[in-house]
Amino acid sequence: MNTLSFGDFRERFAHRLRLRMRKLDLRRHATVFSRGHQPDALQRIYVINLDRKPDRWRWLRRELDRFYERHGERLSTIVRRFSAIDARHMESPLDLSILIPTFTLADQLTVNPNPLLKIDSETRAHKITMTRQEIAIALSHIEVWRLIADGDVPSALVLEDDVFMAPGFARELQATWSGLPQDAAKKPEFDLLYLAFKDVSDLTSPRDQKPIQRLKAGIWEASGYVLTRDGARKLLERLPAFGPIDLWLNFQFSSLKVFTAARPIIEQRIDEPSTNSYSVLPVLSQVGVITREKPLLTTARKMKGPVIAVGNRDSGLTALAKALSMLGYTCFSDHHSLPSEEMAKLLSGQRNRLFNAYVNIGSFNPKILATIAESNPGALFIVTSDSKVPSCTRSNQVLELGPTMKDKWAALSNFLEIDYPPFMYPDDADIGQRTASNKKVINTALVATDLKFDASPWILRSERGHWKGISMDVDAALDSDTAVIDWMKEGTLDDATWRVRDDTFPSNLALFTHANFSEKAGLGAVLTLREEETPVREFSSAAIASRQSYLYGSFRAELRPSNVPGLITGVFLHRNGPRQEIDIEFLGKNTTKMLVNVYYNPGPDNTKLEYGYRGTPTVIDLGFDAAADFHVYEIDWKPNAIRWKVDGTVIYERVLWDPTPIPDQPLEFNVNLWHSRSTEFAGRLARKRIPASVELRSVEIQASGSTKLKHTEIATERNAS
Repeated sequence: MNTLSFGDFRERFAHRLRLRMRKLDLRRHATVFSRGHQPDALQRIYVINLDRKPDRWRWLRRELDRFYERHGERLSTIVRRFSAIDARHMESPLDLSILIPTFTLADQLTVNPNPLLKIDSETRAHKITMTRQEIAIALSHIEVWRLIADGDVPSALVLEDDVFMAPGFARELQATWSGLPQDAAKKPEFDLLYLAFKDVSDLTSPRDQKPIQRLKAGIWEASGYVLTRDGARKLLERLPAFGPIDLWLNFQFSSLKVFTAARPIIEQRIDEPSTNSYSVLPVLSQVGVITREKPLLTTARKMKGPVIAVGNRDSGLTALAKALSMLGYTCFSDHHSLPSEEMAKLLSGQRNRLFNAYVNIGSFNPKILATIAESNPGALFIVTSDSKVPSCTRSNQVLELGPTMKDKWAALSNFLEIDYPPFMYPDDADIGQRTASNKKVINTALVATDLKFDASPWILRSERGHWKGISMDVDAALDSDTAVIDWMKEGTLDDATWRVRDDTFPSNLALFTHANFSEKAGLGAVLTLREEETPVREFSSAAIASRQSYLYGSFRAELRPSNVPGLITGVFLHRNGPRQEIDIEFLGKNTTKMLVNVYYNPGPDNTKLEYGYRGTPTVIDLGFDAAADFHVYEIDWKPNAIRWKVDGTVIYERVLWDPTPIPDQPLEFNVNLWHSRSTEFAGRLARKRIPASVELRSVEIQASGSTKLKHTEIATERNAS
């Protein structure tokens, strides 16, 4: 794990300073390395590098070539590139005799103890599943171990491709090497020597440069280490590994001779964006260990284009639109025509357009395409079938991206001159071309006020009074096969359908617990927030969530929210990977208003796009105090629109690109009461009014059968009111 990616400003500044200072290092002869067969030297360097990251391979070769081995040859003469296993192309079932893709929270705490948590039966039972990236990294290291075990050199340096040699590398490596135990022939005696590492143990490093023998866990990172042939064989004998490879290595310390340099002399770069995702981070957030949220915010960059994509139906156009969106394009797709003002700007070559990519637009006939090409010299055209592009285009302006092309990401990233993405290419079926309308169903005099929005490629930066989004002529209907899942005050919450949460999230100052959710026959349920000291929070509260995720439907809750400043009552749909969310929230500081919000990130399931801090919040003046009585609050979510209702009446609506696309991935339904860290958002907590509560009379989900529900068989019959 590249822990510096999550470091504070001082750590990151010091890291960048070392990255620059390394070039001032005058000692370039690293005499520990030798091209010749000398038993006291390092004779081989393996670099683990993805085929789709040739720039990293070139960068690291240049980095190594700043140094010379003992005979004056550059280090690249002993480097071997290992083609890393790509998480995106792992299709065969995992061999469990090599790697078990799960570990426990207790394993994590063994390596990195946390004062807020203890190793007990609960943390031993808390299983964590590795991400695909972690699996690929582990398998890549294991394959390199095989090369070392079967190779002709006594030891080798193993490097991941995002490292650099810290200032003083050659000098300190020599001091480390000579400080290792030696046999009679003065050959170093060890199995594993860490040169890049993060020490999280309680061991104090010496002030000199001697290596430290490690007998207990407490070392992160496996981005730069020396492994002997005997050490590689010992590790292979101990397979299967479990969990991330740097975690598992800690559990081998008692059986191997493991050392670290006195300080890290190889470091991972944080100027190179990481494409890895770490399975333990969401868990640490949920259990309350991570207490400061660091939201992902997109950075503005100039995208080549505009991009125009044309082709026949069922040639992959809808998937291409999603792929362009995942790359950061603001993409208008699958419509019969463009909005007139947008079309005029595109045809005249104006740059202040709302969108920068246009896919499968029915009105783009050959004449219009020719005008677009002439008016926009930087226009790029993508063809997914035998469609024709304007004759005035140059060859480097056109990409043929047929349905049978195997690596579409490679073709797209080369064409658009961007980094190869770490995500799976989307597989959305073509939806054809839709017809837009200017109609909206909402008819209300309620005042709706936009708060500050996030800035992202999936939020239109336009004046909301001018831009109304894209409505459909025909509202997409749910399948007739629907599932009704509900709970009412006369019944008992069905444990097979609903779960009472026992976790939290970084911006929540309360820990959700079972004890704060109570049901009272004939009265409903109560979610209570109270002042209660726990290892991770000073407050505890309650939340319920559906066990199943749903794609489109109506989601209702009849409740009376808390009116205590500092607290937030939430009725919402949510997911991560990619992050999408549809909210109803009541801020306790003023319950005469209801906040609605949408977060949108594109991509299929497991796409690690989770940008957003504020989302796109809008506050609606209800005209009554929600905390004074019970009302039914509803999110009516369809493919083309989201409608928020109160007591069955639509009070607010968002359609496509108003200002975001409509969330299109399965979401789980939640009701909660939480204490926000942000006093600006929720107000300062009125402690004297704690404990506080939300009274809940009913929850109901009416979801489309097209979502392939796994729990329709446990849907409860609606109780008579």
